[in-house]
Amino acid sequence: MTINSLIIDFLEYLEVDKGHSVLTVRNYDHYLRRFADFAQKAGVETPEKIDQNLIHKYRLYLHRLADPSGKETISTSTANYHLIALRSFLKYLIARGLATLSPDRIELAKTGERQISFLNDEELEAILKQPDLKTPQGLRDKAILDLLFSTGLRVSELCHLKRQDINLEKSEFSVVGKGGKVRVVFLDSEAKESLKNYLASRNDKNEYLFIAYGHTHKPTTDNLQLTTGITPRSVQRMIRKYAKAAGITKRVSPHTMRHSFATDLLMSGADIRSVQQLLGHSSITTTQIYTHVTDQHLEEVHQAFHGRRRQHPDQHPDKP
Repeated sequence: MTINSLIIDFLEYLEVDKGHSVLTVRNYDHYLRRFADFAQKAGVETPEKIDQNLIHKYRLYLHRLADPSGKETISTSTANYHLIALRSFLKYLIARGLATLSPDRIELAKTGERQISFLNDEELEAILKQPDLKTPQGLRDKAILDLLFSTGLRVSELCHLKRQDINLEKSEFSVVGKGGKVRVVFLDSEAKESLKNYLASRNDKNEYLFIAYGHTHKPTTDNLQLTTGITPRSVQRMIRKYAKAAGITKRVSPHTMRHSFATDLLMSGADIRSVQQLLGHSSITTTQIYTHVTDQHLEEVHQAFHGRRRQHPDQHPDKP
């Protein structure tokens, strides 16, 4: 059997047996097709011919591969995504009893420590003031911003929400995250008020919670838009626009709002296990990336408050 035909089997296995989302399967398809094309050009079309030398050349190819802009090479993390997909594929082949290279022989490139970008209180307030609440689009945008910060939703999760998913009488609702996992998220008072105002401005029949608007600030009326919601790309552009208008120079994205949500919880004293559940992380290791940020906060607390007693011992005469 050829590598290309086995990739089809593997993708079906991911979708049906493993229950991965359509987006995840699509990403695996993209990464593995790139490997299959590279292998075919190297004269390798069957799994038993995949060897260490081919993988070495493939890693070198990825290292030199240009990104979509064509100006830079792809990032180390993106190259690793290709290799992770390939390791999963090889593991699947071995489980089926097919001879191929052991996935343990494929090493991932070392990456630098992940940088977390989040908004401080002033930056967050500045962005939240930008939407024009006199327009339906502005009401929608304010509701999106408040909902992202209140819940820590991923942008894909937000775009898939439908009106029936939200009950404003309650301060919580369920969302389907990565891998089809369901978790509960919570609304603060600001998010509930923004959603209430936005939904009151809607008189269309679109089932999605957040919809696209044209330049007239009215919902688009073509058949496609009546059955779809706003796209993640549109949310990204919207947030970037408001960040620029607020005078924020760093890159701000929907994931920045998610980072801000998590950082705010940890700095306010929430335990990391609870934050893990609220974010929908399957592994605590993923959530621990935020501890680097909160450690800086703890250092500031330590410097501000520790040692005062030593500096002023006369204020505590009864204490040793």
